[in-house]
Amino acid sequence: MNIYLSESLKAFVDEQVGQRGYGTSSEYVRELIRRDQDRLQLRKVLLAGASSAPTVPVDAAYFDGLRERVRRDGNLTGKTHSKA
Repeated sequence: MNIYLSESLKAFVDEQVGQRGYGTSSEYVRELIRRDQDRLQLRKVLLAGASSAPTVPVDAAYFDGLRERVRRDGNLTGKTHSKA
């Protein structure tokens, strides 16, 4: 795939490659595409959540139970979790 950029856009890409530690302009463009995919996926999830039926509000007990479940499941798989 070839992408043609104006001189100003090419200069911008080259600058970003140098400043952000990318090896090539292709790496930079791939990262932009991945970020856009992530953004679109997040938007999709947020819109699905916004249009879903309301549930009960979560409280401290909910998060305590969630942390306990993560610790327990982590212990089953041999992973350790530190308390944040």
